[in-house]
Amino acid sequence: MRIIFVRHGDPDYDRDCLTETGKVQADLVAQRLRGEGIEEIWSSPLGRAYETATAASKVLGLPIKILDCLREVDWGSGDGEPIFADGQPWDIVDEMARLGMNLNRPDWRETPFFKNNIVLDCIDCVERGIDSWLSDMGYVRDGFYYRHTTDEDRHRTVALFGSGGSSVAAIGHILNLPFPFMCGALHMDFTGITTIRMDKRDGVRSLPCLEVANDSRHIHPDGLDGVFD
Repeated sequence: MRIIFVRHGDPDYDRDCLTETGKVQADLVAQRLRGEGIEEIWSSPLGRAYETATAASKVLGLPIKILDCLREVDWGSGDGEPIFADGQPWDIVDEMARLGMNLNRPDWRETPFFKNNIVLDCIDCVERGIDSWLSDMGYVRDGFYYRHTTDEDRHRTVALFGSGGSSVAAIGHILNLPFPFMCGALHMDFTGITTIRMDKRDGVRSLPCLEVANDSRHIHPDGLDGVFD
């Protein structure tokens, strides 16, 4: 199976919808996905992701299914004590790098940046949700990897439309890469495409393959101010 993660288009966060630029981006990514052989479309229930998925749904002629774990992640102090950058993960990662800290450290959850940060609860929800969804698709989490309970003569391809934070958390979990490292390494543009390929053989336990990371070639920057901001 191939999983195509698509971040939502440029959003109006207050109204939870796409801006006019975001609507153009959604139409462009829908056309970009036309040749991918997508068989299912899944989306976060949030308006900005669902609206982006709707553009693809119209082009591909597929219904949209809801995957709740792809909604946006929240952050902040869990106990009222001050926390660096109010817990914003990307600012935290920049600070960790500035301090020379290892973004791959296995105990990253225990650092002062994350220990009391409510983003941990959100990440846990994403990881449980994506594992449950993958299990339904025939890929069962077994320790660090996935045990395949399905056999495909070709790769099914599904598209997942979600928010940047939840997508980064899901992709990192699937690939066994820590959330801080993923925040620093994978900056997802609006409607950027990231593709993961699972093994299609029954009974295999293996690490999924990252085929594409943040492909945004369908976005032409001329005339679309702020697309890459």
